[in-house]
Amino acid sequence: MALLLAIKTLHVIGASVLLGTGAGIAFFMLMAHRTGDARFIARTARVVVIADWLFTASAVVAQPVTGVALAQIEGLPLTTPWLVGALGLYLVTGAFWLPVVWMQARMRDLAAAAADAGAPLPTAYHRLYRIWFAFGFPAFAAVLAIIWLMVAKPAV
Repeated sequence: MALLLAIKTLHVIGASVLLGTGAGIAFFMLMAHRTGDARFIARTARVVVIADWLFTASAVVAQPVTGVALAQIEGLPLTTPWLVGALGLYLVTGAFWLPVVWMQARMRDLAAAAADAGAPLPTAYHRLYRIWFAFGFPAFAAVLAIIWLMVAKPAV
């Protein structure tokens, strides 16, 4: 019972970190972008990239480990429909998150170069920002859907 509670707690913390870090990163990147200040964007993106690798990546690893452990402890087959849906959405989230981390690092570098040169943000930065922004919607929606599936465990 104590092991089950510990793993459930870690799983919920991991889900919270994924949702919270994702929302926080999106907020800070959006607010930095809105300033148009290349130096501020570069500093913000530098911290965002670190946070993504430190917090999001840790949760990305913890979620499947704790999720599979929970399923095993509870005798839940990995073929259970809501669990298959959650795993599929998890893969969707990852398919959007990996390029987003690269985009954030690239936007950071482009903004830093513009700041160092005293130049405006380049077209490449603005193009990446639009893609980064668009990628956030399906990734965030997938995380919300996963959390709903974890809580509701619908019998499909």
